[in-house]
Amino acid sequence: MNENTDLLVEIGTEELPPTALKRLANAFCEGFAKQLDHNRIAHREVRSYATPRRLALLISGIATRQPDQAISRKGPALAAAYGADGSPTKAAEGFARSCGVEVSALDREESAKGAWLVFRSVSAGAATADLLIPMLEQALADLPIPKRMRWGDRDDQFVRPVHWITLLLGSEVVPGRMFGLEIGRETRGHRFHHPQAIPITAASEYAECLRSQGFVEPSFSKRRESIQRQVEELADQAGGKAALDADLLDEVTALCEWPTAMIGSFDQEFLEVPAEALVETMQKNQKYFPVRSANGDLLPRFITVSNIRSQDPEQVRAGNERVIRPRFADAAFFWKQDLKKPFDHYATKLTQVVFQEKLGTIAEKSARVAQICRHLAGLLGADEELCARSAYLAKCDLVTQMIAEFPSLQGIMGRYYAERSGEDPCVCAAMEEQYLPRHAGDRLPQSDCGRILSVADRLDTLIGIFSIGQRPTGVKDPYALRRATIGLLRILIETPLPLDLREVLEFAAQELRDKVSVGD
Repeated sequence: MNENTDLLVEIGTEELPPTALKRLANAFCEGFAKQLDHNRIAHREVRSYATPRRLALLISGIATRQPDQAISRKGPALAAAYGADGSPTKAAEGFARSCGVEVSALDREESAKGAWLVFRSVSAGAATADLLIPMLEQALADLPIPKRMRWGDRDDQFVRPVHWITLLLGSEVVPGRMFGLEIGRETRGHRFHHPQAIPITAASEYAECLRSQGFVEPSFSKRRESIQRQVEELADQAGGKAALDADLLDEVTALCEWPTAMIGSFDQEFLEVPAEALVETMQKNQKYFPVRSANGDLLPRFITVSNIRSQDPEQVRAGNERVIRPRFADAAFFWKQDLKKPFDHYATKLTQVVFQEKLGTIAEKSARVAQICRHLAGLLGADEELCARSAYLAKCDLVTQMIAEFPSLQGIMGRYYAERSGEDPCVCAAMEEQYLPRHAGDRLPQSDCGRILSVADRLDTLIGIFSIGQRPTGVKDPYALRRATIGLLRILIETPLPLDLREVLEFAAQELRDKVSVGD
């Protein structure tokens, strides 16, 4: 009789890559469920667990055996199976032999289409325990791991070294070895709060054992909810609102097994630096959550999430405040140094920065884009001088110290520097809007200078790169030509801009005649 129970699978490892943990956990869950279905093993829910040191699954209501399977094989027609004297022919004997039985054990089947020999039997389903290790190995082999690693003197490979494997069917350990390790019933708690092994009596007790004994919340979603709740409460207590970036929230969740949030502060004087630079430092470098006021201004507060519950939280807070101070000091230094010269001073440095070997420097590209901007402005009734000025300054922030430290802020810092240099508001807006839309669903440029610069820059890039044969392939698009094309079309269609696309393409191509041969 087929029975149902619960199955626990846990792969204990060294710390898994945090940005990949959620994807690995989902793929593991889907892959193992696929293996169960492929092997005809009935089950109910497949629940995923993931922490920095483990990938785990709890499958409820799993059958302890495969169902029996009826087998039916059609043999030769009766006319060919027996001779005139009624004795079996070689065809009948060969068919019986291939089925492992005597001819007398074969059945006969008749229909309107004729009569033939048939072999019928029932194949007993295999025990689930006998199939688990091969299924688990296949599910792990199918995980999206770009580069697997080896450890010790073995040939086994995984995303990180494996230290323990737990495999329980109900309350019984599934015997075997994987990654050179004996499969057992023990898990591990928090690396610091409870590093000792924790025996799991039954698969269904797994999550509660880790929570009550091991200082580990195994559920990724519950840890994420806990972190979000703690961060929001601390921000509210500080009179602000936490900036909860979804990707950062996932990454912090993947870094903690027992998350504890706390709030820290930094010197008010650092708020003189553009907020985007401070936020970039907090989120990218320190994995902190910034805090903003009701009107959106950055407050001199941050929230960090620790993976321990310290007996002296003030020491932890002070340590985080001490770490963030020099990073903010660097950002303030870069900001002040960059402001010592007018923004257009940096245009001269663009002659030393190559855009593409065959297409020249960034300065040469800017000159081409300026001419395209003048042409587009004339067609659209915009200010030609302002649009050309936008193109001249567009890439100046690329050679500033701030962008050398924070490349993702290009355009954003350009807007700040243009404003400090007293440029026209349309030009200042264009510094940031030239990169819009940055991704699918992103906003479009709103100013005349921004729209025209964004179109002109994309036209020059597309024509130039395609003309030298660097078109994107199925896996490579180093100049983001697909994104540039989609962005260009969105601006033309959704704004909309009354331009003849063929005409502006031909004009942009003329600007590249001295660099490449551009066909009609």
